[in-house]
Order: sequence, then structure tokens, then C-alpha cells
Amino acid sequence: MSKKLLLKDAHIEGIRYFETYRKQGGYTAAEKALKMTPDEILEEVKASGLRGRGGAGFPTGMKWSFLAKPEGVPRHLVVNADESEPGTFKDRYLMEFLPHLLIEGMLISSYCLGSNVSYIYIRGEYSWIPDILEEAIEEAKAAGFLGKNILGTGFDCEIYVQRGGGAYICGEETALLESLEGKRGNPRLKPPFPAVKGLWERPTVVNNVESIAAVVPIIDITGAEYAKIGVGRSTGTKLISACGNINKPGVYEIDMTITVEEFIYSDEYCGGIPNGKKLKACIPGGSSVPIVPANLLLKTVNGEPRYMNYESLADGGFATGTMMGSGGFIVLDEDQCIVEHTMTLARFYNHESCGQCTPCREGTGWMYKILKKLEKGEGKMEDIDLLWDIQRKIEGNTICPLGDAAAWPVAAAIRHFRDEFEWHVKNPELCLTQNYGLAHYADPIPAPTV
Repeated sequence: MSKKLLLKDAHIEGIRYFETYRKQGGYTAAEKALKMTPDEILEEVKASGLRGRGGAGFPTGMKWSFLAKPEGVPRHLVVNADESEPGTFKDRYLMEFLPHLLIEGMLISSYCLGSNVSYIYIRGEYSWIPDILEEAIEEAKAAGFLGKNILGTGFDCEIYVQRGGGAYICGEETALLESLEGKRGNPRLKPPFPAVKGLWERPTVVNNVESIAAVVPIIDITGAEYAKIGVGRSTGTKLISACGNINKPGVYEIDMTITVEEFIYSDEYCGGIPNGKKLKACIPGGSSVPIVPANLLLKTVNGEPRYMNYESLADGGFATGTMMGSGGFIVLDEDQCIVEHTMTLARFYNHESCGQCTPCREGTGWMYKILKKLEKGEGKMEDIDLLWDIQRKIEGNTICPLGDAAAWPVAAAIRHFRDEFEWHVKNPELCLTQNYGLAHYADPIPAPTV
């Protein structure tokens, strides 16, 4: 059984309420942290090796250490609860069922960062969750864990929940800050980075929900003990949102030492693929990370088992690997059409582009139109090369990563499934009623010769 740190009490009835959470040891980490100095907390987070759980995987302690501390200028912690990456829903689970875990993590983090006013920016589609969070905030305040002079330490902290308008782009931290300030959610040019000039031009740290929740067990068991869980630089536990063609979709907490094959097929996790179907492909980190065929998902190009951690999933780069990303694990069986799925993702990113950068504004629309033609059997062979050229000119040429997020799925689909795209061109009528199928994608591939 995988070790659980974040979800260990998720099964307990009433855990979303303060009284039950407190009985299970809730806020003891906060009591411990408030007796430490901010620098001591920072060192624990650094020692833990915690990496940002929102997708980028940047070391959290290092990010906190960049926070500017000018004399007399307020600082802020902003929790990114926008979670608009398709296939990802683990932050929603935490906020809905374990809101006090997030509140406690925010209290510890705010104390460490010197933030007296902190915010949760939540996506507009999570319309029922702000009420849960605000109730938890009021409970924590009534118990003396928020507000003025918390536990007699002299530290003040208020937490506010801000509903977003429902834009994918506001998952990007600078666009989030623009929206939080009441402006249109367009990404900012960097530098300056939020750590220097963020919310209202004040030093600001923006972290994902899971990242902040993980601070609680880090303080509870110490950073050194947290770092012993997992492997290499993939320390601690990771929440995975599993969906698609699996028997047991849901949110799972893993310690990143298990193989991808175990995660998909074991009864403890996804329980295999329904109806005895074969695995065709997987998007392991949310819709923006490269899709990989079954043969490259279960094993690396060198024939070694692929593990559920940052380094193993990225082994081989984008040529033969992918990314852990936000942990949105989308499984596709042999009956799925890669062209259709890629078109759906292209439509999403075209719709969600803020329009600020020409390559993204125009390119995402072009990719969607071409993929739509290919899916309908109206495409030409040169359209596949045109798609490749367009994604190449989007990647790396925009202010924020949305351009990359739109380009990578298209590039990976063509790289690994080009013959399926060509089949749509060669069989314009058949592709309307039949899918390409599995073909060779589950076959092992030989290791490259040096």
C-alpha cells in the first residue's frame, strides 16, 4: 500500500469540519510551526525537496527563498486553485473534502513568507467549493488559528477566497494576479517576477493547492523524513487524477516509486482497462503534456520500466518521453481516435487563448481548423506537415506557456501516431465510421543502436 500523507484522513466522516479535523491531529503542525522561526520553516521545506505540484515541478523552497522582503512593503501568498488543466481534478478533491488541510498549509506558509493577507484564487466552474472554503476559514478563525494575534504569537493572518471567471489562462500565475486585481486575465511580461512585483506590485508567492497542503506533513514529520519518501528528486507523495478508459477513475496518492504499469493495472489504483481492451496511449500529466503510445509509456526506449515520477516520465525527452505535469492521468484504449482527441484539445486551447500573442492567437485557430478537416476525412497529406510547422512556430514564441501547452499535444500526436493521421487522409469515408485501432503502438520497440 502506498504511504498516504495528504489523503490519510479523507475517508473519515465529517473531516471537512474543524472539530473532526482537529481530533485527527489537525493544526498540530501549525502549532509546531508557529513556535519556529520563518527561516527554520523555509529550511524544512527546502530539505523536503518538495516540488511544485501544479505542473512545472519547480522546487518550492527555492521559490520561496526568492521572495523579496523590502522594508515596510506587505507580502502576499496566493494559492492557485484555478485547476483548469483538462484531466486534472485533485485540487478540487482536496478543497471539497479536506479544506482545513489547505487552510493549515496556508497558515504555515503565510507565517514563513510574512504574508498577513493571503488569497485562494479558485476557478469559476467550482461554484460550490468557495462556500466550503469560507466555512472552513470561519471555523479556523473562531478557533484562533486565523485573524489577529494567532495563538498569542503576534502574527496576524487573514485568508480570502476569490472566484475566477472560468479562464484557463488564469492558471498562469501572472494572469491570475491580473484577474485577482480586477483586470482582464492576460499574462504579464517577466521580469519582474511575482516574487519581486506580484499582487499590487508587492512581493508575492503563487503556489498550487497541493503544494501548500503538502507543507502540513512536511512540518509534521520534518523535511528530512518527507524527503525519504519517493525517489531521487521526486520526493514525498503525489496526487494523481486518473480518468479515461480505466476501471477505477479517481484521485490517488502515490509515493512515486511505483511503475506506470502497476498504476494502470493494479487493483490498488486504476484497476486495468475495461472490457479487456488493450492500452493504446496515455496523457500522463494533464492535456498539455505530450501523449505517448503504450510501448513508450510502460517502458523507456532502453527497455527499462517507466515509473510514476518526474524523472522517469521525462526520460528520453519529448522524443520518447513526456512529463509528470499536474498529474492528470488520461488513459486511452485501442478504440480511441488520436486525431479526434488531438482536435478536441486544439479546440480547447484555441478557445482559451487570451489573444495577446499572435503565434498563439492565430496558430491555435489554424491547428484546430486543420485537425477538424483531418478528422472529417477532408484533409490532405500536406496538412500533416503544415500542422507540424505551425506548432513549431508557436512553441517558445509566446509570453506565457499556453502556446507551448497547445503545441506539445499536436507535436506528440504527429510524432508518435503519424500513420493514423495519414490513414484519415487515405480513407476519407472509412474514418467517419471506424477508428484506426491499435496497430503497432503496443509492440515493444528496439533500443537505439549507438
